[in-house]
Amino acid sequence: MASKKVANVDKNVCVACGACTKVCPKAAIAVIRGCYAQVDPKLCVGCGLCSKTCPASCIEIIEREEN
Repeated sequence: MASKKVANVDKNVCVACGACTKVCPKAAIAVIRGCYAQVDPKLCVGCGLCSKTCPASCIEIIEREEN
């Protein structure tokens, strides 16, 4: 079962530094074409490490949408 929370990246603020990809314990984040980070919601456990690490403060932990 997936966690109740998931990371969400504001692509307009993200500077694609890759700090989040280094701290993610599930390898759920990738930097896309050197432009912005993208979270794979299937892998993300909502732990918040990426949000705490992000120097641009563009990652927030949000409630996962129910399917």
